[in-house]
Amino acid sequence: MPRTLSSLAVLVLTVAVLGLYLAHALFAHGPVAIAVQVLAALLMLWARLTFGGRSFHAGANPTEGGIVTTGPYRFIRHPIYAAILAFVWAGVASHFSVAALAAGLAATAGIVVRVATEERLLVERYPEYRDYAARTRRLIPFLV
Repeated sequence: MPRTLSSLAVLVLTVAVLGLYLAHALFAHGPVAIAVQVLAALLMLWARLTFGGRSFHAGANPTEGGIVTTGPYRFIRHPIYAAILAFVWAGVASHFSVAALAAGLAATAGIVVRVATEERLLVERYPEYRDYAARTRRLIPFLV
């Protein structure tokens, strides 16, 4: 069930981001929003390089290969999702509309579900994940 729910969450996230793209509301304009998106892209790249050769698809098993606690994972448990959220919300803020807001909220909901299901699987497989979770934040260092 968690894997199905997680895959559904990725579908919701994908549809939301695609909707923003098709509505020309994904890519930011203005120096601050563009800077946020550039930093988000760099965070995602850093996280992907740190994460290594693990599979990067909706059905990927997040528990394979052990817990990664280096690179950006030293500060936050889900830097790739944090980067997606920053990128999406910078686009939403730049092109604010009810539709863009709805897509941003859908993307956020997809990520919240994905994070919750991944963390549940990680705690089941790696009891030491609880200690890692106690010293790091989920998405925003020092906050969330």
